[in-house]
Amino acid sequence: MNPRPVAVKALDNFELLVTFQNGERKIFDVKPLLSLPLYRPLQNNGLFMQARADGMCVYWNEDIDLCPDMVYSDSRPIS
Repeated sequence: MNPRPVAVKALDNFELLVTFQNGERKIFDVKPLLSLPLYRPLQNNGLFMQARADGMCVYWNEDIDLCPDMVYSDSRPIS
């Protein structure tokens, strides 16, 4: 099982700075998801900036969240 997100900060350009329970910090690019119906509302920057993490997943509201395994495996380390 991959580490779970414990903190998230929404960045410019629809990216997230995610801190995982093992202390790793990585960047997840949400842009590829924005054309999918579930994630289209995140094109609204005001909503996108409200990203939160609860120790299990990254989410915005009761309808929009991200799979924690995808966030970990598809994010890039901070250089």
